[in-house]
Amino acid sequence: MTGSDSPVLRVAGRPVGRYVTRPELPDRLSPRPYLHPVTTLAGTAVTELGPADHLHHLGVGVAVPDVEGHNFWGGRTFVRGRGPTELDNHGAQRHVAFQLRDPDGFVEELRWVAAGAELLRERRTVAAGELTGTAWALDFTFSLTNVTPEPLSIGSPATNGRPGAAYGGFFWRARKEDAAPAVFTADAEGEERVHGRRADWLALAGRTWTLVFAGATERTRRDPWFVRAEEYPGVGSSLASEERLTVAPGDTVVRRVVTVVADGRLDRDAAAVLVRKAVSP
Repeated sequence: MTGSDSPVLRVAGRPVGRYVTRPELPDRLSPRPYLHPVTTLAGTAVTELGPADHLHHLGVGVAVPDVEGHNFWGGRTFVRGRGPTELDNHGAQRHVAFQLRDPDGFVEELRWVAAGAELLRERRTVAAGELTGTAWALDFTFSLTNVTPEPLSIGSPATNGRPGAAYGGFFWRARKEDAAPAVFTADAEGEERVHGRRADWLALAGRTWTLVFAGATERTRRDPWFVRAEEYPGVGSSLASEERLTVAPGDTVVRRVVTVVADGRLDRDAAAVLVRKAVSP
């Protein structure tokens, strides 16, 4: 990576992602660091930044719509009994420092701040590695520690009354094409059959690229997947799906997602092979 505020992630010497630490964004978008563009080894972009359909979708990162009522996702807030509502409740993730920086990854410290107070301190570890001549893996871990003297409650639109909208946590806004991408797991296919369900891995396959997302720890695999394909292509894991997640003072929530980024449109068997290679000890 370079020495700027937008370091470049490299695999086998090839640039595959740019990490923006201090984006200049309006408060309504919940400013936060993100990876964009992320590309395959052949150079095909597989992320989008601020698309017209959702301006607050920022490549690859961590976004949570409800931390004790503060919006770290961006855009409107879902309010029970009112629906999506414009509120002045947006927080921001602020880059503090890199503890480690290498061409293939970094360890970063961030502060989650809202209404003038720090709520969470995050340690983010990102590493990239080559799998084959046409595929690489992005290993993304985030650890959120409650630095307040009181418990913090993490929610989602689903826990606030909107069925099927349990987004919040790791999120990847993928490339939008003329046709919706295929989406499948080891034993199911189609957005309706995989959205909101648990699976060891989940694939999103576009015209000339495939992303395969895998929970890399037992606790991460317990989170259901949030999936969109028809409306827009996006995949995330859900921190708060059926009930709110409470984090006691000083406690830490840790999640790790490994994503295979491949050239070509992979089938189920090929996706499974690459996932096993990406998450093997």
